[in-house]
Amino acid sequence: MLEPPSSGRADAPLVVAWHLMDAPRTERAFAAALPLAGLDAWKLYPGLPLCGDRFPGEDALMAQMFAEPVRNGHGLINEQAVAELPVLLDELRASHGLGDGPVAVVGGSAGAGVAGGAVVGKAVEARAAVLISPLVQLRPVVDLLARQYGIDYTWTPESTAVADRMDLVWRSHEFGATAVRCIVGADDDTEAFLYPAGRLRDMRREQGVRADLRVVNDMGHALADEPGVEPAPQTDAARQVDAMTVEFLAQELEREPA
Repeated sequence: MLEPPSSGRADAPLVVAWHLMDAPRTERAFAAALPLAGLDAWKLYPGLPLCGDRFPGEDALMAQMFAEPVRNGHGLINEQAVAELPVLLDELRASHGLGDGPVAVVGGSAGAGVAGGAVVGKAVEARAAVLISPLVQLRPVVDLLARQYGIDYTWTPESTAVADRMDLVWRSHEFGATAVRCIVGADDDTEAFLYPAGRLRDMRREQGVRADLRVVNDMGHALADEPGVEPAPQTDAARQVDAMTVEFLAQELEREPA
């Protein structure tokens, strides 16, 4: 899903924004929750694998995730979405005449893991990244899901390798010059989301790069009401997140690169 800039400039900045697996869980619903209001940029909302038009159905997805939540679930979605990005950008530049303006990435939850993974994996050169309710470390998220669903997960060498690849705190130096803003709901899980986001901010600052953390009161993990499949009216929390995202991106996309 691609929205053109309000100015019509081919060389306007490009923002790539991946949705959550929670609400809003499709590209259309995410665009409604996070329209990046007032930002003059190309806005690309890719769909995640196993979601939206590629959703295999609730029963099939849950069976796949329960069988192996790391390699068959989060790891697969993250790896495939990152790998798809360069081809997708080449196709859109050819078909829509996108110029060479600066690029930023945005994502919510699993989509934030993809946004960060695209930067550290060199799938895109991004001026800025905004990570919302972000999955920046997989291990505490798997621990949280195991508690919620009453299961025991046994880490293997293969799943540990996936968690290492998706550990954006450990790989923070690989963000290079990309500025990072994390946005977390005050009611979200502390161990799985707030603490890792704070650690990523601290690591980026120690590396001499702009990074900050915003906490939104009265917001949990999701950015929209359930079911979060179709576009819906923006919630108060999503409106705050949208404003915080636009503020940060406008500053970073307008500055001269270091």
